[in-house]
Amino acid sequence: MSGHNERNGQPDDGPDRRHRRPEGVSDETVEALGSLSKALETTERARGHLYSFHQLTGTADLELDRAVELLHKAGHPDWAETVRTQVLGRNVIPGHWTFQIVEAYDRTYYRPFRELEQAAVEELADGRDHLYEAEMKEARRTAGHPHHTARPDTDPRITGGDDG
Repeated sequence: MSGHNERNGQPDDGPDRRHRRPEGVSDETVEALGSLSKALETTERARGHLYSFHQLTGTADLELDRAVELLHKAGHPDWAETVRTQVLGRNVIPGHWTFQIVEAYDRTYYRPFRELEQAAVEELADGRDHLYEAEMKEARRTAGHPHHTARPDTDPRITGGDDG
């Protein structure tokens, strides 16, 4: 029965099964997988910044169309042509627009890293993600406190129980 202690039928206020350390998994393994996960999360953030770079650069390039048009209207056709030919549509690094950088990053770094992290969790922790964080939560929360529940299904504000 999910969420109940099998010995006495009482509600179990601990982590759910998928966030409990499998038997035989050492502290060092949990810590190592936590570190690997943290590194991947940092890579996720870096990837987000790369997409920001991609979108910001694209937005700037599209704004150059307006700049070229306004330079023409203002009577500066030479400057309009210079902007159009020298900056608009220019590679950000030799041979690359930003989408190509994003694709290369995904292909050569991000996807292999993500797949490796998932394989490590699968093999070393029976596929259970975030064991390090789940154990940190368990160590830091106040058992029995209505705002420190281990799982959403034991939170009285979510399950409709008394908020105390």
